[in-house]
Amino acid sequence: MFAGMARAWKWARTFLAVATVVFMAACGAARPIKYYSMAADARLASESHTPPLPVAMLIGHFTGAHLYREDRIVFRSGSQLKTYDSHRWAEPPTEIVENILLTRLRASGHYRTVQSQRSNAHGDYVLRGRLENFEEVTGPPIVTRVTVAVELYEVKTGTTGWAHIYSGDEPVNGKTMDAVVEALHRNLSRGLDQILAGLDQYFAAHHDK
Repeated sequence: MFAGMARAWKWARTFLAVATVVFMAACGAARPIKYYSMAADARLASESHTPPLPVAMLIGHFTGAHLYREDRIVFRSGSQLKTYDSHRWAEPPTEIVENILLTRLRASGHYRTVQSQRSNAHGDYVLRGRLENFEEVTGPPIVTRVTVAVELYEVKTGTTGWAHIYSGDEPVNGKTMDAVVEALHRNLSRGLDQILAGLDQYFAAHHDK
């Protein structure tokens, strides 16, 4: 009799344990993760009507805080930086900046070659930098904040000939994550416009064509 009761109690405990796990899994089911990408406009064509400079440009590694080297989208609330669990980048923001710079510099037609330093290619100059901000800032109003610091390193002399910092806020036109991503894209594009214009001015003044 006691053996039968023990087996029944053991079975009941097993059933309760399984039921508890199933219940907890159902209650704590994770929200589906959504991934967002960002790239230079695919319609970009060469903007140059003059022969390219005899310069081999490399896009170097961009550093940043670990939050900008991971895939979770970052938002700022007061003085705190937090991340969304279910909204993520298809690639880390530091790599987003590298890839868009690479595409835009190639499309400009201003340089003989433009390659990534990750490819182990050789170049005359390395454009590298650090991503200081790349986040949504809670409001009101809600804005995005982007800060990018870049420097142009000349391989032959081992010196930095030019540097620039872009920092700006861009309003978010909506309350969705799509609107936040679009605002970040506009913000970054404006910053890269400044960087490319600064490079053009530097080479116009310091490089013989």
